Amino acid sequence: MQQDFQSLKIEMQTCKLCGDLPLGPNPIFQLDERARILIVGQAPGRITHMKNRPFDDPSGDRLRAWLAIDKSVFYTDPRIGIFPMGLCFPGTGSNGDNPPPKICATTWRKRALQALEEVELTLVLGAYAIAWHLPQLKGKTVTEAVKQSSTGIDGVFVLPHPSPRNNRWLKQNDWFETDVVPRIRQEVGQILNRAK
Repeated sequence: MQQDFQSLKIEMQTCKLCGDLPLGPNPIFQLDERARILIVGQAPGRITHMKNRPFDDPSGDRLRAWLAIDKSVFYTDPRIGIFPMGLCFPGTGSNGDNPPPKICATTWRKRALQALEEVELTLVLGAYAIAWHLPQLKGKTVTEAVKQSSTGIDGVFVLPHPSPRNNRWLKQNDWFETDVVPRIRQEVGQILNRAK
């Protein structure tokens, strides 16, 4: 028998598997069984950990602009889900945030994704999310992965991380915002413009 989704969410929200994290465990995600658009990234950053809300920062502003979604809709529409590979801030390393602990994905990911039966569009950000959701693109550069998923085949797009750190990449790869973003917006719009 499949576990009740609400009890699974409570289990994830109260998870303490990684008690040794620098800022301690604080699982952050946004999931509802009615989710039709699923945003999958690496793990919450330090700002997300402090605010206790995903993408409430300049990265989120850019992501919402790419999707043409208002901030209030982004956080209140049950059809929009956010489910990172790691649910807690993994700490900072020498080249940015540490990778998400593997135990998080192996413990929660399959169970949660099986319960999200209405997802039509998955937006994948980062190497760890690519490796899980699109194993055929594992090891590819971000540019290659974004290009190979640029038509949204099977309802999946790879996006570069919307962080201001990627301003250079976006400038060098302006085709993403001119060619790919309009396709993503169209898919998002079609899903959200349908009756709830």
